Amino acid sequence: MDSVKVIEIKKSVFASNDKDADNLRKELKDKKIFLLNLMSSPGSGKTTTLIRTINLIKDKVGVAVMEADIDSDVDAVKIKEATGIQSIQLHTGGMCHLDAEMTRQGLDNLDTEKTDLVILENVGNLVCPAEFDTGSTCNAMILSVPEGDDKPLKYPLMFSVCDLVLINKTDVLPYFDFDMEKCEKNVHMRNPKAEIIPICAKTGEGVDKFAEWLLKKIKEQKQQ
Repeated sequence: MDSVKVIEIKKSVFASNDKDADNLRKELKDKKIFLLNLMSSPGSGKTTTLIRTINLIKDKVGVAVMEADIDSDVDAVKIKEATGIQSIQLHTGGMCHLDAEMTRQGLDNLDTEKTDLVILENVGNLVCPAEFDTGSTCNAMILSVPEGDDKPLKYPLMFSVCDLVLINKTDVLPYFDFDMEKCEKNVHMRNPKAEIIPICAKTGEGVDKFAEWLLKKIKEQKQQ
């Protein structure tokens, strides 16, 4: 039987995306725009967290949001109605992640003239979004208490690429077998430099610390 020629394309695809991402990151830095790539599982509370956070900082910095989903515009509409800021929806055409070119297309449809911070709410998934560099300034992810404190062990890449981990839904800690200390240890096992902020998007507890983190990062970029 004749052998079948196998072409390894994964490396070249990632290499091309990494180059695009680096170029985009440089352009954003030159424009003094901070791009946050926010990732998580579906239902972890990304949109609710963003609404609370944006309402805390929107009078201090110019903010815009790009909502990425396979379909619908539910989250983009929700963000716009709850905060009044610029919000657009990105449909991925069935893909479970965004890459640098998709992110650029979204940015091209935003008015960034007076924007200091663009937040990309990535597709809900703990695997694919972590594999593709979007060109973001920083990566953050939300882990919700009901998901369990062992997620950093099961999804190592996601926690390895994130500068910040938000542990959401702390209000339900009494009802779940979730060990905060163990979770933080598991996160730092994957990424010793990751910052961790426990929050409750529903009540607002801890969200001010996330807002302060963002404002600090935006200020640092502008001073570079």
